[in-house]
Amino acid sequence: MVTMETPLPDSRTEPDGSAVIRVLSYNVRSLRDDTEALARVIRACAPDLVCVQEAPRFFRWRKAAARLAAMTDLVMLSGGATAAGPLLLCSLRATVERTEDVLLPRTPGLHRRGLATAVVRIAGTRLGVVSCHLSLQGEERRAQAEAVLDRVDAMGVPHAVVAGDLNDVPEGKAFRRLAGRLQDCRTVRPWGGELTFPPGAPRKRIDAVFATGGIEVLGCGVPESLPGVTAADLRAATDHLPVLAALRVPAGDRTGA
Repeated sequence: MVTMETPLPDSRTEPDGSAVIRVLSYNVRSLRDDTEALARVIRACAPDLVCVQEAPRFFRWRKAAARLAAMTDLVMLSGGATAAGPLLLCSLRATVERTEDVLLPRTPGLHRRGLATAVVRIAGTRLGVVSCHLSLQGEERRAQAEAVLDRVDAMGVPHAVVAGDLNDVPEGKAFRRLAGRLQDCRTVRPWGGELTFPPGAPRKRIDAVFATGGIEVLGCGVPESLPGVTAADLRAATDHLPVLAALRVPAGDRTGA
């Protein structure tokens, strides 16, 4: 376990209208594991935005996603089966401007992938959010990383965060492509644990939070020693460890389109 030298900043609104927010990325494996443990971890992280991967996609998937939101004191924002798995949850601190679920081109024989996207306002900020779960196949994964960057460009916002299960390590081509255009928050300001998979004895960092250049990264990593988060819950909740980032998003034009 990594000892945390400084606490991760809490969410707050600054006097100038900028916002300190917490963004959580979490692959929940279709809620097939201990959902009570999962909910405890998410609540302890006190996120403003949650980028979920492998949300339920089949029978009564909306009910399952709504139950997860209710258990974590959050609300459904976008995604789920309509985005082939990625889902966005948010706190009541966020005001939703628009949402869009995006299905990515499918390679025959491989699992369909998609993006859950939204533009939200928090305090005096305006922020694009993308939850993604990239392919297990290298060539398709690289193409999907490009699609993520294209989607960020198309959102028409000054600031954005991208988070998800990349199925790629930092040395991989898809991970490096995203980190070449966006800030890899863990690299910029390490906090907490680093490796995310598998949860019992993690060997790889394949889950990450990225941010556009104007966002200040205050800390990012696996919240393994955060108050309220236990090693037992992290192991029981799902087959990935979560990644939590604290970010300061500059204030902007409240009336912008």
